[in-house]
Amino acid sequence: MKAETIAVATATAFFGLVVGWIIGSQQARVLPAVPAAGATQSEAAPSGQTPRLIDEAEVQALKSAAARDPKDAAVRTRLGDLYFDAERYDEATTWYQESLEVDPKNANVSTDLGIAFYYLNQPDRALTQFEYSLSVDPRHAKTMLNMGVVRAYGKQDLAGAAAIWQKLIDMAPGSAEAQRARSTLDSLKAAHPEVGGAAPAPKKESGG
Repeated sequence: MKAETIAVATATAFFGLVVGWIIGSQQARVLPAVPAAGATQSEAAPSGQTPRLIDEAEVQALKSAAARDPKDAAVRTRLGDLYFDAERYDEATTWYQESLEVDPKNANVSTDLGIAFYYLNQPDRALTQFEYSLSVDPRHAKTMLNMGVVRAYGKQDLAGAAAIWQKLIDMAPGSAEAQRARSTLDSLKAAHPEVGGAAPAPKKESGG
């Protein structure tokens, strides 16, 4: 499946983090926005893009396959992904949870489940799910990146968001996730010096 993006547009957001995810590629979705002062979770969810139309024929075929094999985690994950892309988050959570019952060590599915909870305006449940993802894989970078977004947007906990992003940067400084965390953290500190000091002003590009 080609890469998808999840975008959140708010007038007060610093910027969007737009990243891809591929089914079965050992990657997970990443929430894309960080709030400025006064932003709320309701401004961040749902994704802001036109939901993908769901292929009901594919859904029915997958459900039949799931019924035939109660131990097929992949087909349940695929159903969760289809419902997520259609912004039918309640149904997405059902299938992600079924997938995790079969394969409880899949941190990617766990993180996608957490994001679905977030889009259902359940930030506490999302954070609990992310904690579970990290219990499975303490170095799961996309979970840490997402956890920071939910702490900042869903809980207005900017210090907590800064702490988890800094942990990610320290853990995997050369990763794409750490690069996004660093950019986000710099913007956060520039707007909110109390979370760790103002970031240096960006350099003006020549010719601009």
